Amino acid sequence: MALVERLPAEDKPQRIVSTAPSITEALFALGLGDRVVGVSRFCNFPASAQKLPKVGTYLAPDAEAIARLVPDLVVLQRISSELTDRLTALHVRFIEVPHGTLNDVYTGVLLIAKAAGVPERANILIEGIQRQLTEIQEKSKGLPSPRVLAIVNHRPGMLAELTAVGPGNYLEELLEIAGGRNVLAQPGLPMYPRISLETVLRDDPDVILDLSGEQESEAERKAAEAQVLSLWGQQSQLTAVRRGRVIVGTSNALLVPGPRAPIAAQMLFDFMHSANSKGRAR
Repeated sequence: MALVERLPAEDKPQRIVSTAPSITEALFALGLGDRVVGVSRFCNFPASAQKLPKVGTYLAPDAEAIARLVPDLVVLQRISSELTDRLTALHVRFIEVPHGTLNDVYTGVLLIAKAAGVPERANILIEGIQRQLTEIQEKSKGLPSPRVLAIVNHRPGMLAELTAVGPGNYLEELLEIAGGRNVLAQPGLPMYPRISLETVLRDDPDVILDLSGEQESEAERKAAEAQVLSLWGQQSQLTAVRRGRVIVGTSNALLVPGPRAPIAAQMLFDFMHSANSKGRAR
Protein backbone atom coordinates (compact mmCIF):
# COMPACT_ATOMS: atom_id res chain seq x y z
CA MET A 1 0.00 0.00 0.00
CA ALA A 2 3.05 2.23 0.01
CA LEU A 3 2.89 5.51 -1.86
CA VAL A 4 6.11 7.23 -2.81
CA GLU A 5 4.94 10.08 -5.06
CA ARG A 6 5.70 13.43 -3.47
CA LEU A 7 4.89 16.98 -4.49
CA PRO A 8 7.43 19.79 -4.24
CA ALA A 9 6.74 21.92 -1.18
CA GLU A 10 5.62 24.84 -3.32
CA ASP A 11 3.03 22.65 -5.08
CA LYS A 12 1.42 21.25 -1.95
CA PRO A 13 -2.07 22.72 -1.55
CA GLN A 14 -2.28 25.11 1.38
CA ARG A 15 -5.97 26.03 1.17
CA ILE A 16 -8.18 22.93 1.16
CA VAL A 17 -11.97 22.84 1.11
CA SER A 18 -13.88 19.78 2.33
CA THR A 19 -17.42 19.09 1.19
CA ALA A 20 -18.36 16.24 3.58
CA PRO A 21 -17.86 15.26 7.25
CA SER A 22 -15.89 12.11 6.41
CA ILE A 23 -13.50 14.16 4.25
CA THR A 24 -13.01 16.73 7.01
CA GLU A 25 -12.28 14.02 9.57
CA ALA A 26 -9.76 12.41 7.21
CA LEU A 27 -8.01 15.74 6.60
CA PHE A 28 -7.64 16.41 10.31
CA ALA A 29 -6.60 12.83 11.07
CA LEU A 30 -3.86 13.23 8.45
CA GLY A 31 -2.56 16.31 10.25
CA LEU A 32 -3.86 18.69 7.58
CA GLY A 33 -6.34 20.60 9.72
CA ASP A 34 -4.32 23.80 9.55
CA ARG A 35 -4.76 23.82 5.77
CA VAL A 36 -8.56 23.40 5.81
CA VAL A 37 -10.26 26.72 5.04
CA GLY A 38 -13.84 25.57 4.42
CA VAL A 39 -16.11 22.65 5.30
CA SER A 40 -19.65 21.45 4.73
CA ARG A 41 -22.58 22.49 6.84
CA PHE A 42 -22.58 19.14 8.67
CA CYS A 43 -18.87 19.03 9.53
CA ASN A 44 -18.67 19.27 13.32
CA PHE A 45 -15.73 17.04 14.23
CA PRO A 46 -13.19 17.88 15.38
CA ALA A 47 -14.55 20.87 17.28
CA SER A 48 -12.24 23.28 15.47
CA ALA A 49 -13.96 22.41 12.18
CA GLN A 50 -17.20 23.96 13.45
CA LYS A 51 -15.62 27.42 13.33
CA LEU A 52 -14.65 27.22 9.66
CA PRO A 53 -16.65 28.81 6.81
CA LYS A 54 -19.42 26.61 5.41
CA VAL A 55 -19.73 25.67 1.74
CA GLY A 56 -23.11 23.92 1.57
CA THR A 57 -23.74 20.19 1.95
CA TYR A 58 -22.08 17.21 0.33
CA LEU A 59 -25.20 16.70 -1.79
CA ALA A 60 -25.22 20.35 -2.86
CA PRO A 61 -21.86 22.10 -2.45
CA ASP A 62 -22.07 25.84 -3.02
CA ALA A 63 -19.66 26.69 -5.85
CA GLU A 64 -19.73 30.42 -5.08
CA ALA A 65 -18.98 29.86 -1.39
CA ILE A 66 -16.10 27.58 -2.36
CA ALA A 67 -14.72 30.09 -4.84
CA ARG A 68 -14.74 32.91 -2.28
CA LEU A 69 -12.31 30.88 -0.14
CA VAL A 70 -9.77 30.77 -3.01
CA PRO A 71 -8.85 27.10 -2.45
CA ASP A 72 -6.09 25.28 -4.25
CA LEU A 73 -7.70 21.88 -3.57
CA VAL A 74 -11.35 20.88 -3.16
CA VAL A 75 -12.21 17.37 -2.00
CA LEU A 76 -15.61 16.07 -3.13
CA GLN A 77 -17.69 12.98 -2.48
CA ARG A 78 -20.11 13.54 -5.31
CA ILE A 79 -19.24 15.31 -8.51
CA SER A 80 -21.82 17.30 -10.45
CA SER A 81 -20.98 18.66 -13.87
CA GLU A 82 -22.15 22.13 -12.85
CA LEU A 83 -19.78 22.23 -9.88
CA THR A 84 -16.81 20.73 -11.69
CA ASP A 85 -17.30 23.07 -14.65
CA ARG A 86 -17.24 26.01 -12.24
CA LEU A 87 -14.15 24.76 -10.45
CA THR A 88 -12.42 24.06 -13.76
CA ALA A 89 -13.22 27.57 -14.99
CA LEU A 90 -11.67 28.95 -11.81
CA HIS A 91 -8.62 26.71 -12.27
CA VAL A 92 -9.26 25.10 -8.89
CA ARG A 93 -7.93 21.59 -8.50
CA PHE A 94 -10.39 19.02 -7.18
CA ILE A 95 -10.50 15.30 -6.45
CA GLU A 96 -13.36 12.90 -5.75
CA VAL A 97 -13.17 10.28 -3.03
CA PRO A 98 -15.46 7.25 -2.74
CA HIS A 99 -17.74 6.62 0.21
CA GLY A 100 -19.98 3.83 1.41
CA THR A 101 -17.70 1.06 2.68
CA LEU A 102 -14.76 0.60 5.02
CA ASN A 103 -12.49 0.07 2.04
CA ASP A 104 -13.72 3.40 0.67
CA VAL A 105 -12.51 5.04 3.89
CA TYR A 106 -9.02 3.67 3.25
CA THR A 107 -9.11 4.66 -0.42
CA GLY A 108 -10.25 8.17 0.49
CA VAL A 109 -7.41 8.59 2.98
CA LEU A 110 -4.91 7.48 0.33
CA LEU A 111 -6.29 9.86 -2.31
CA ILE A 112 -6.47 12.84 0.05
CA ALA A 113 -2.97 12.31 1.41
CA LYS A 114 -1.57 11.96 -2.10
CA ALA A 115 -3.34 15.09 -3.36
CA ALA A 116 -2.12 17.06 -0.33
CA GLY A 117 1.46 15.96 -0.90
CA VAL A 118 1.79 13.85 2.26
CA PRO A 119 1.28 10.27 0.97
CA GLU A 120 3.43 8.75 3.71
CA ARG A 121 0.89 9.78 6.33
CA ALA A 122 -1.85 7.69 4.73
CA ASN A 123 -0.25 4.37 5.45
CA ILE A 124 0.38 5.26 9.09
CA LEU A 125 -3.25 6.29 9.59
CA ILE A 126 -4.72 3.29 7.76
CA GLU A 127 -2.51 0.79 9.57
CA GLY A 128 -3.56 2.29 12.90
CA ILE A 129 -7.25 2.00 12.01
CA GLN A 130 -6.85 -1.58 10.83
CA ARG A 131 -4.88 -2.62 13.91
CA GLN A 132 -7.54 -1.25 16.27
CA LEU A 133 -10.37 -2.88 14.31
CA THR A 134 -8.54 -6.21 14.41
CA GLU A 135 -8.20 -5.92 18.19
CA ILE A 136 -11.95 -5.33 18.54
CA GLN A 137 -12.71 -8.26 16.23
CA GLU A 138 -10.47 -10.53 18.30
CA LYS A 139 -12.31 -9.49 21.49
CA SER A 140 -15.65 -10.43 19.93
CA LYS A 141 -14.59 -13.98 19.10
CA GLY A 142 -16.21 -16.52 21.38
CA LEU A 143 -18.88 -14.06 22.55
CA PRO A 144 -22.56 -14.36 21.61
CA SER A 145 -23.44 -12.80 18.24
CA PRO A 146 -26.70 -10.90 18.71
CA ARG A 147 -28.98 -10.29 15.77
CA VAL A 148 -28.98 -6.55 15.18
CA LEU A 149 -31.26 -4.20 13.26
CA ALA A 150 -29.76 -0.78 12.60
CA ILE A 151 -32.11 2.02 11.56
CA VAL A 152 -30.67 5.13 9.93
CA ASN A 153 -33.87 7.05 9.24
CA HIS A 154 -37.63 7.05 9.82
CA ARG A 155 -40.49 9.48 9.70
CA PRO A 156 -40.17 11.99 12.57
CA GLY A 157 -42.30 10.95 15.53
CA MET A 158 -43.34 7.66 13.91
CA LEU A 159 -41.88 4.22 13.26
CA ALA A 160 -42.79 4.47 9.59
CA GLU A 161 -40.80 4.75 6.35
CA LEU A 162 -37.89 3.04 8.07
CA THR A 163 -34.53 3.01 6.31
CA ALA A 164 -32.21 0.33 7.65
CA VAL A 165 -28.65 -0.88 7.25
CA GLY A 166 -28.52 -3.60 4.63
CA PRO A 167 -25.57 -5.59 3.23
CA GLY A 168 -22.21 -4.36 1.99
CA ASN A 169 -21.90 -0.98 3.65
CA TYR A 170 -19.73 0.67 6.30
CA LEU A 171 -22.01 0.16 9.29
CA GLU A 172 -22.75 -3.44 8.38
CA GLU A 173 -19.01 -4.13 8.23
CA LEU A 174 -18.45 -2.53 11.63
CA LEU A 175 -21.32 -4.55 13.12
CA GLU A 176 -19.64 -7.75 11.98
CA ILE A 177 -16.25 -6.63 13.33
CA ALA A 178 -17.90 -5.90 16.69
CA GLY A 179 -19.44 -9.37 16.78
CA GLY A 180 -23.00 -8.70 15.69
CA ARG A 181 -25.14 -10.17 12.92
CA ASN A 182 -27.07 -7.75 10.77
CA VAL A 183 -30.58 -9.18 10.28
CA LEU A 184 -30.77 -7.44 6.89
CA ALA A 185 -27.43 -8.61 5.49
CA GLN A 186 -29.33 -10.60 2.89
CA PRO A 187 -28.44 -11.16 -0.77
CA GLY A 188 -30.45 -9.01 -3.11
CA LEU A 189 -31.20 -6.24 -0.65
CA PRO A 190 -29.82 -2.73 -1.30
CA MET A 191 -27.23 -1.19 1.03
CA TYR A 192 -29.96 0.79 2.77
CA PRO A 193 -33.34 -0.89 2.26
CA ARG A 194 -36.65 0.77 3.08
CA ILE A 195 -38.59 -1.50 5.43
CA SER A 196 -41.86 -1.47 7.36
CA LEU A 197 -42.52 -1.92 11.06
CA GLU A 198 -44.05 -5.26 10.13
CA THR A 199 -40.62 -6.37 8.86
CA VAL A 200 -39.08 -5.39 12.19
CA LEU A 201 -41.72 -7.37 14.06
CA ARG A 202 -41.18 -10.37 11.80
CA ASP A 203 -37.38 -10.37 12.14
CA ASP A 204 -37.57 -9.60 15.90
CA PRO A 205 -33.89 -8.63 16.41
CA ASP A 206 -32.03 -9.04 19.71
CA VAL A 207 -30.73 -5.46 19.49
CA ILE A 208 -32.16 -2.39 17.75
CA LEU A 209 -29.77 0.46 17.03
CA ASP A 210 -31.58 3.67 16.05
CA LEU A 211 -29.32 6.22 14.33
CA SER A 212 -32.14 8.27 12.85
CA GLY A 213 -32.79 11.96 13.29
CA GLU A 214 -32.61 15.25 11.45
CA GLN A 215 -30.59 16.87 14.21
CA GLU A 216 -27.24 18.29 13.15
CA SER A 217 -25.33 17.95 16.42
CA GLU A 218 -24.73 15.31 19.08
CA ALA A 219 -26.33 17.56 21.69
CA GLU A 220 -29.51 17.82 19.64
CA ARG A 221 -29.61 14.06 19.08
CA LYS A 222 -29.17 13.43 22.80
CA ALA A 223 -32.04 15.80 23.52
CA ALA A 224 -34.28 13.75 21.20
CA GLU A 225 -33.19 10.40 22.64
CA ALA A 226 -36.06 10.00 25.11
CA GLN A 227 -38.63 10.56 22.36
CA VAL A 228 -37.03 7.90 20.15
CA LEU A 229 -36.87 5.39 22.99
CA SER A 230 -40.52 6.11 23.78
CA LEU A 231 -41.51 5.29 20.20
CA TRP A 232 -39.82 1.91 20.36
CA GLY A 233 -41.18 1.32 23.86
CA GLN A 234 -44.66 1.10 22.40
CA GLN A 235 -43.64 -2.10 20.58
CA SER A 236 -43.44 -4.35 23.63
CA GLN A 237 -43.81 -7.48 21.51
CA LEU A 238 -40.24 -6.96 20.26
CA THR A 239 -37.54 -8.91 22.08
CA ALA A 240 -35.15 -5.95 22.00
CA VAL A 241 -37.75 -3.70 23.63
CA ARG A 242 -38.63 -6.16 26.39
CA ARG A 243 -34.96 -6.69 27.23
CA GLY A 244 -34.06 -3.02 27.14
CA ARG A 245 -31.80 -3.51 24.12
CA VAL A 246 -32.95 -0.53 22.05
CA ILE A 247 -30.03 1.86 21.72
CA VAL A 248 -30.14 5.40 20.37
CA GLY A 249 -26.86 6.21 18.68
CA THR A 250 -26.14 9.87 19.27
CA SER A 251 -22.42 9.95 18.50
CA ASN A 252 -21.19 11.36 15.21
CA ALA A 253 -18.61 8.57 15.12
CA LEU A 254 -21.40 6.13 14.26
CA LEU A 255 -22.77 8.32 11.49
CA VAL A 256 -19.64 9.34 9.58
CA PRO A 257 -17.55 6.73 7.72
CA GLY A 258 -14.00 7.81 8.45
CA PRO A 259 -10.93 7.54 10.65
CA ARG A 260 -13.03 7.15 13.78
CA ALA A 261 -14.13 3.69 12.62
CA PRO A 262 -12.43 2.01 15.63
CA ILE A 263 -14.33 4.29 18.02
CA ALA A 264 -17.60 3.41 16.30
CA ALA A 265 -16.76 -0.31 16.33
CA GLN A 266 -15.94 -0.17 20.05
CA MET A 267 -19.28 1.53 20.71
CA LEU A 268 -21.08 -1.21 18.81
CA PHE A 269 -19.11 -3.84 20.74
CA ASP A 270 -20.13 -2.24 24.03
CA PHE A 271 -23.77 -1.98 22.95
CA MET A 272 -23.97 -5.64 22.02
CA HIS A 273 -21.79 -7.28 24.67
CA SER A 274 -22.02 -5.11 27.77
CA ALA A 275 -24.59 -5.90 30.42
CA ASN A 276 -25.07 -2.16 30.83
CA SER A 277 -25.56 -1.29 27.17
CA LYS A 278 -29.00 0.32 27.52
CA GLY A 279 -29.43 3.86 26.31
CA ARG A 280 -27.53 6.19 24.08
CA ALA A 281 -24.06 6.06 22.57
CA ARG A 282 -21.46 7.53 24.86
